[in-house]
Formats: sequence, C-alpha cells, structure tokens
Amino acid sequence: MTNGWHGAAGASGPGAFHAPPRTPSGLFPSGGPMRPSYREPYPVTGAGVALGAVVTFAWLLLFGLVGRDVPGYAWWTVLAGGVAWAVAAVLVRHGDRGVATGVAIVTAGGWSIAAAIVAVRWAQTGDWPLW
Repeated sequence: MTNGWHGAAGASGPGAFHAPPRTPSGLFPSGGPMRPSYREPYPVTGAGVALGAVVTFAWLLLFGLVGRDVPGYAWWTVLAGGVAWAVAAVLVRHGDRGVATGVAIVTAGGWSIAAAIVAVRWAQTGDWPLW
C-alpha cells in the first residue's frame, strides 16, 4: 500500500504519504501557553520618575513661596498639589506613567511637609492655624 494513512514501509520521497501531525487534546500540556505579548508605549523609567519629581518640586516650591504665612503656605501647597495630582492622573491614562509616579511621590511629600508645619504651629500656639 503506497498511499493512504500508513504509507509504504520505509517509503520516503515524493510518493510517500505521511499522516498529518496530531493535535494535542489539552489533557497533557505540550509546551508553554500561547499568550499575547504587550509592550507599553511609555514604559516607566528612572529618568521619567526623576523628571516628574524635579518639575513637581519646582512647582510646589513656587506656589509655596506665594503664601506669606503658615495658612497661606498650607493652602497654596494644597492647591498646587491638587493640580499636580490631576496632571498625574491624566499622565497615567494618556502619557508617561513614570513622570506621573514622580509627580505623585513629590506631591505626597510636599503635602506631608505642609501638614507637619501646620501641626507644629498648632502645637506651639494651641490655635488651629488654617481658619
């Protein structure tokens, strides 16, 4: 028998017919799963985080200098931080997530410093300084 599923014994060459490869049933895995690979258009890099941190530091510093006393400094810092976090949210969705990370980290630090200054003033005077 030279044609069919079995082919001729020892037959090779253009006239020999070979069975099609068997598809595995899936009961026993026969290799790694086929998964799609996803590449980010803007991967998080150290340079992006540093850039976001430096720009946000300058932003908060400029707005903090506008306030002439502790309440003014605190409110300007809260406002500038809110704007910075809004920009970070837009960057996370449509831009560079590394820059957004730097913005968020420095903004949280700036708010913490403002909160500490308000707490120290409150502890010194016994009067809440923001109202």
